[in-house]
Amino acid sequence: MNIGYAIKLCRQQRKLTQGELAKRAGVSVSYLSLLERGERSDPGLTSLESIAKGLEVPMTLLLFLAAEEDDLKGFTPELKEKLSAAALNLMRESA
Repeated sequence: MNIGYAIKLCRQQRKLTQGELAKRAGVSVSYLSLLERGERSDPGLTSLESIAKGLEVPMTLLLFLAAEEDDLKGFTPELKEKLSAAALNLMRESA
């Protein structure tokens, strides 16, 4: 699972800086930066909930976008692509 990738992807889709998201989520910019770079890969549930709220996305969407190939065994490539595209479209529409 690559939670940093998902956070960065959502943040960029929302056109937020790290500073803006950090303020919304109540976390430090340095912590958020570490997460996005994959240098901190063990955020607690409370932190993830705060970041998801700051991004205005359900935490389940954040976790889906963080999923790697091994996490999605049993999903066809077409289904993974469709789900990812739908998730990103929902984010764009609600921005």
